[in-house]
Amino acid sequence: MKRKLAAATVVAGMMVSIAACGGSDGGTDEAKSGKDGFKGQTLTVWAMDGSTPKQWQKDLTAEFEKKTGAKLKIEVQQWNGIQQKVTTALSESNPPDVLEIGNTQTPAYAATGGLADLTDLKAEIGGEWTEALNKSSVYEGVQYAAPWYFANRVVIYNKEIWEKAGVKETPKTRDEFFKALDAIDKKTDAEPIYLPGQNWYFFTGLTIGKGAELVKQDGDKWVSNLSDPKVAEAAELYKKFQAYSKAPKDKDEATPQQGEVFGKGKVGAFIGMGWEAGIAIEADKSIEDKIGYFTIPGETADKPEGVFLGGSNLAVAAGSKKQELAKEFLKLALSDKYEGQLAKENGVLPNKEALNSNLTGNAAAEAAAPAAAFGGTTPLIPDWAAVENDPNPIKAYLTAVLNGKTPAEAAKQVEGEINKRLAQTS
Repeated sequence: MKRKLAAATVVAGMMVSIAACGGSDGGTDEAKSGKDGFKGQTLTVWAMDGSTPKQWQKDLTAEFEKKTGAKLKIEVQQWNGIQQKVTTALSESNPPDVLEIGNTQTPAYAATGGLADLTDLKAEIGGEWTEALNKSSVYEGVQYAAPWYFANRVVIYNKEIWEKAGVKETPKTRDEFFKALDAIDKKTDAEPIYLPGQNWYFFTGLTIGKGAELVKQDGDKWVSNLSDPKVAEAAELYKKFQAYSKAPKDKDEATPQQGEVFGKGKVGAFIGMGWEAGIAIEADKSIEDKIGYFTIPGETADKPEGVFLGGSNLAVAAGSKKQELAKEFLKLALSDKYEGQLAKENGVLPNKEALNSNLTGNAAAEAAAPAAAFGGTTPLIPDWAAVENDPNPIKAYLTAVLNGKTPAEAAKQVEGEINKRLAQTS
């Protein structure tokens, strides 16, 4: 689970062109309806390691094969090197029919013609998909994928430290959160929050909460938008949170793993994915009963903080010769029955709010769910992937702000590099 969600929230490396075969219809099935119509066909689905629990896969396969008469072949893929593998597969004459793709990777695959148009599927079964989750499936107004599962960051806190500080209830607003951190700072010897200077996914969430964008259009090209006053407000807010931490200003949450730091029992809270609590428990088993979770509070109690939504979409290869059969699979996999089962078994957020009841009993997922409707992603443009390559200029921007530069000054330091990367052609 840790590996799956971590990989799902990162766009690694630059996309290369997909010489897509065929148009968006990808050819036709030999027959298009009923059990007998699809008999003798085999649908190939690429799913990432950890995404399809055994029972979910077993139940879905049985129902799909009974309903269609076709065979279902789910091939589990490893995260390492998957982007190049998918890119190559989509350019070939016989690609996998259905693919799991990262939500922030979807625009790049769509832009090169590798994905089929699923607008008709959206109209048929997607009326209740959470808008914030579906956004990454749409490119230039066309539905090129379907939202499958997601995750976002929450506050993971040490209940014992909070009790010692006299904080009796988890905060519902940002001001209450700051007051709790003040209390921990004054009444305990613990570090109120562990927040490294380059946790840029949390920063991205803050920009989303401010209604800001990291890029903007300048004529026919995309350029940095870090100089936007709303982005500056998010940076100042990040700086206020980070002032409660002793974490290095020039490292990210994985250097060292923030879960390991929290596991030592001297930190009041950190902002991370639910699975990161497992890292803390691995570091020190005794902390397990002290761990709690809550939604990152926003300015008001009725609207949580903006969060970065990492996750996966399901798409159909434009070159697939089994378009209709692929859509039958999607109708089943994305149904309330199997979306709910996946949410329950994997602890991930389903594609519609009505299914969040399946998360009951999973404290981390329950804390993540309220923020999903207010979440977003990094810019959904094919060129964005290059910006995230190391050294990530957004991280450098944050470190500069924390070291005393104004957000405007820090933006000037990195915008040239960002614009250069955005201008790279695939």
